[in-house]
Amino acid sequence: MKLLTHNMLTSKCMKGVTVGYPLKINAFDVKVSEVDFNPEFVSRIIPKLDWNVLYNAAESIGQVEDMPKSIVDDYENNTDFLKKVHRVLLEVEVINGELVCPETGRKFPISNGIPNMLLNEDEV
Repeated sequence: MKLLTHNMLTSKCMKGVTVGYPLKINAFDVKVSEVDFNPEFVSRIIPKLDWNVLYNAAESIGQVEDMPKSIVDDYENNTDFLKKVHRVLLEVEVINGELVCPETGRKFPISNGIPNMLLNEDEV
C-alpha cells in the first residue's frame, strides 16, 4: 500500500464510526522501489492531500527522511521538494502490516501491498 492510498482511506463506513480517519499504520514489511518522477502529477496531487496525515504516516514507518513537516511555498516550482514528496507518496510501500481504525481499534490487514478494508456483516 502506497502512502498516497493511505492518505485517502477511512473506516467511516463501519457502524458507530463518525470519522474513521486517519488510519494508524502498523507496518511489518516496508519496501522502497524507484518509480519514474512525474513532477506534474505530484504538484497536482499535493492540494488534495492531508499533509499532516502524510507526514505522520511516513514518520510512523520510518520513511520521513528529510521531507519538510509542512508544504513549502511555491512547491510547484521546487523540484527538490517535489522529489521528496514523490518518494514518500509513490516509492514507499507497506507490503505487509495493518491499518487500525482510530475510533474502534478494528484492524484491517495489509497483505502483499493490498489493504483489505472489507467489513463483516455486523460491522456495517
